[in-house]
Amino acid sequence: MVMAAAATRKRPAPGAGTTAGGSGKRARITLGSIHDYETLEALGEGSFGVVVKARHRGTGESVAVKRARDRGSSAGLRAVLREAGCLAACRGHPSVVGLRDVVQDPATGGAFLVMEFVGASLRRLLRGTPAPATFTEEGARAAMRQLLRGAERMHGAGIIHRDIKPDNILVSPGGAAVKICDLGLATPARAAYPYPERRVGTLLYRSPEQLAGRRDYGAGVDVWALGCVMAELLTGEHMFDAATEEDMLARVTDLGRALAEKGLRAFDEWPAFRGLPELSTGAREVLAGLLAVDPRDRLTATAALRHPWFAEGKEENPVSTCGSAVRAARSCSASVVTVVF
Repeated sequence: MVMAAAATRKRPAPGAGTTAGGSGKRARITLGSIHDYETLEALGEGSFGVVVKARHRGTGESVAVKRARDRGSSAGLRAVLREAGCLAACRGHPSVVGLRDVVQDPATGGAFLVMEFVGASLRRLLRGTPAPATFTEEGARAAMRQLLRGAERMHGAGIIHRDIKPDNILVSPGGAAVKICDLGLATPARAAYPYPERRVGTLLYRSPEQLAGRRDYGAGVDVWALGCVMAELLTGEHMFDAATEEDMLARVTDLGRALAEKGLRAFDEWPAFRGLPELSTGAREVLAGLLAVDPRDRLTATAALRHPWFAEGKEENPVSTCGSAVRAARSCSASVVTVVF
């Protein structure tokens, strides 16, 4: 698959001119310098790297910089460029974190992703002290509307995230913007043959088909994960309480059986939802559609957004990354490098 990733034209990265994905095509890769950015503080760790908050020395803009764990290695470079390609495919969408640049350390050859700085992760807000964030149904609807639109954009571009969870969702100060981030495990969708990985993603957000060992899954794995996120927004608790794949698969099977036997009333007796009798029928219908155990019955992101529940409430208007007036030295108008996977 060919994707476009932002890059500056300063100096070639180690291994530039070599095949990126073994397809026989060559990717011309030229990257900017990490020294254009001043590190401010550590933010956390992603699937394949460490993320810090930094400031562009020329513009003063705050950004998030992600370094691959295998810095300086060809594997680390491929991981960075792979994620950059996925982000570039979603560029400009207000619900997917924006890619600013791809840079390197000239001394070590380590590659870095430079992205917009949004705010805290949803996980940090939900587990915050002394007062964890709480979401009303209206607040959960506003967040899910943005997340499903972000997933719709990714899936429309032929990309599956494979690790959607509160840790990989960013929330701007005040909560106006909610964005999917960390595409370190993202992959081009494969319709004809299975993925090589046996286990991908985080256990409590892993889909039934993945838990069953299937490797020919589709974009529905992201939709399932978003259903788990929606439940967490509404209740403040994990949808499933499991420590092993076997436990998780048993709980998922329990949910499928309960929905088949009791319909939407199944949520009344589900542990995480006790105490939420006021949850609307519309919210229950969306949740049941996202958490359909059989992927053939599961809603797509587009279908979920068409549910009347999302027509209710206030429509948020988060700003597209590329519409920002203040940018790093390389942003949406950056030159393009072709990366072959």
